[in-house]
Amino acid sequence: MSSAFSIALSALQANSTAIDVVGNNLANLNTTGYKDTNVDFETLMAQSLGVGQNSAQIGMGVGQVSTATEFTQGTISTTSGPMDAAIQGDGFFVVQNSANQTLYTRDGSFQVNSAGNIVTATGENVQGWTATNGTVNANGPVGNLTVPLGTTVPAVATSAMSVTVNLDAQSATGTTFSAPVQVYDSLGASHTLSVNFTQTAANTWGYTVTIPGADLTGGGTAPLASGSLTFDTNGNLTTPAATADPQAVKVTGLADGAADMNIGWSLYNSAGTSSGITQYGEASGVGGVTQNGSAAGQITNVSLQNGGLLVANFSNGQTTTVGQLALASIPNPESLTSVGNNNLAGSSSTGAISVGAANTSGRGQVVAGSLEASTVDMATEFTKLLTYERGYQAASRVITTSDQLLQDTMGLIHP
Repeated sequence: MSSAFSIALSALQANSTAIDVVGNNLANLNTTGYKDTNVDFETLMAQSLGVGQNSAQIGMGVGQVSTATEFTQGTISTTSGPMDAAIQGDGFFVVQNSANQTLYTRDGSFQVNSAGNIVTATGENVQGWTATNGTVNANGPVGNLTVPLGTTVPAVATSAMSVTVNLDAQSATGTTFSAPVQVYDSLGASHTLSVNFTQTAANTWGYTVTIPGADLTGGGTAPLASGSLTFDTNGNLTTPAATADPQAVKVTGLADGAADMNIGWSLYNSAGTSSGITQYGEASGVGGVTQNGSAAGQITNVSLQNGGLLVANFSNGQTTTVGQLALASIPNPESLTSVGNNNLAGSSSTGAISVGAANTSGRGQVVAGSLEASTVDMATEFTKLLTYERGYQAASRVITTSDQLLQDTMGLIHP
């Protein structure tokens, strides 16, 4: 009779613990990156009564329950956060807390703090690699991922330009057309060059490239470059030939003190197979202008890209890679222990952890602008909750029944 009490009590304790686990799962129904936890029940050793054919085994109840975290893939949802990231596949983000303890998480709700460090929602430093001149060495040691706040990129002087333009084949001799091209000098100051076309004969146009006199120390309007363009009967450029490309445009004596500019004006594409300048029977017009210079710029914002690359955007329109997130590959993630704040720590039974870039050596892909949802399924948890509740009620019934039998037995002794 006494065994019935201890057996039922073990069941009460086990089911109560299981209900706690379900409650925690339901509490984290909307926790980013949370993984569902299951409960495992195990029997205690049984006692043997009698020997031989008349022997019997009576169980001693249920042992202390154990839990197992199921590291299945959660649903990935797109967000508007520029620093949000989710892992599609295996792996964990690597973070470091204030005690310099390395932890792991699937929660990619990152942000930039006042010091320029990439941190989690609860302040842990995200680990990765800092880029050098836009290049990341993912084979080096990881460290705190930072954004170089206040960084200024120097100006880039224009050294190449091109103009896509059509010159009207029906124009009368002497007709002019001008295409503006904005270029940058070594100090980042912009200058507007004018590429002027003048029809001199059928299928023939002269050109000059000029700059405002105010931009030069000596003033004046002398052309920076000049020449002639010849087209065939189909409106295709024939002279200058592609072998003579590009045309030299030289700017000297800039008033702002910048270095002289040597610009190559490309009339043909890089393969030399077609020209951006045509002569068709349509109104003259500019289709596009390209040049490779830029003004100086400062970082305006940073964002994560697919693959975990951290990209900085500058005020001059340039972008550059400043870092990359690190991912940890853990062979037996179920051995990790929760330490709160959506973070996990390695245990004595955790296998060798390797850190590397996303999408390498079995690590998953980092999906930028997204977060991984919790894997908790409400319907499943409610089913478990009802099962554990029934188990608890049944164990309670065993105790009350055993107590009643004990009272009846005591009544036989003391009528």
